[in-house]
Amino acid sequence: MREHLFLDQCELSFSELSLFHTYDLLILLRLVREERSTCYRLMRSVQKAPEGVVVDSDTLDFAESDYRRYTARMRVIEGILIDRMGYKPKRVDDKLLASLKLKIENS
Repeated sequence: MREHLFLDQCELSFSELSLFHTYDLLILLRLVREERSTCYRLMRSVQKAPEGVVVDSDTLDFAESDYRRYTARMRVIEGILIDRMGYKPKRVDDKLLASLKLKIENS
């Protein structure tokens, strides 16, 4: 298990991510899902801007590309977790992480 995880680590290749501990992957999945949600909210607010507000296409394209990138990375991490755990967690909350950490410490 790693001391610190950063959102940028989700950009690692599949083979590098598969070397991560399951606990670390769950934390990384939580980070990616949070960032993806933020990107989605930003993208939607830009799309729903009032008619008088002009939003250039570069801004909209940037928001959409970030959302797609984090969606793709989320699916990669979820795929690794499905292989290891047999399922992908709907939510990665503190309760799930605490129970997994307890299992790891007991074994």
